[in-house]
Amino acid sequence: MEIQKVTDAAFRAYGKVLEGYDFSELLKVMEQQPCPMDDVIYVPSAEALEAVPAAKELAVRAYGGLPIQVGYCNGYNKKLNAVEYHRSSEVDIAQSDLILLLGRQQDIEADHTYDTAKIEAFYMPAGTAVELYATTLHYAPCSAGEEGFRCVIVLPKDTNLELDFEPRKDGEDKLITAKNKWLIAHEDAKIAGAFCGLKGENITL
Repeated sequence: MEIQKVTDAAFRAYGKVLEGYDFSELLKVMEQQPCPMDDVIYVPSAEALEAVPAAKELAVRAYGGLPIQVGYCNGYNKKLNAVEYHRSSEVDIAQSDLILLLGRQQDIEADHTYDTAKIEAFYMPAGTAVELYATTLHYAPCSAGEEGFRCVIVLPKDTNLELDFEPRKDGEDKLITAKNKWLIAHEDAKIAGAFCGLKGENITL
């Protein structure tokens, strides 16, 4: 699979690189967060990250003053496994080199399946921040080498938290697995309770 860069023109369909922020303190705090080599962990909201001044700046500049959460996704991963989308942009800040596997919500079929052949890969170097648009399909980043990855994840507050309502079981509603999270999984990933609508290869880098 060709691995492009987030600075390439092809990335513009999925998001944009953020400029003019100082994430140095935020990335230092990220160095202290756990990074397993045999799993991927996701923490929606981390107090240590939200206490950094850059978090307030992101709330104002990237989200127009909306309440946000600053968490992280860390670990070791080489597979696609699933795609998800939100009704909002997501800001990712790479503490280490990593690779994003991305698609477009517009390419989801009427039966809510998605062909993994349409996924594109983008290299994101350490220190880079990107906005992924609401229509961008994504999931856990992939390791750029044989080391683990660390990625700050910024989203509107309460995104990815446990549902406090019972979603319908038909249409797009059957994809809802958490607040502001619609998920389509690959059957190989065996994600409990997820709709297995990814068709084709479970992409492995």
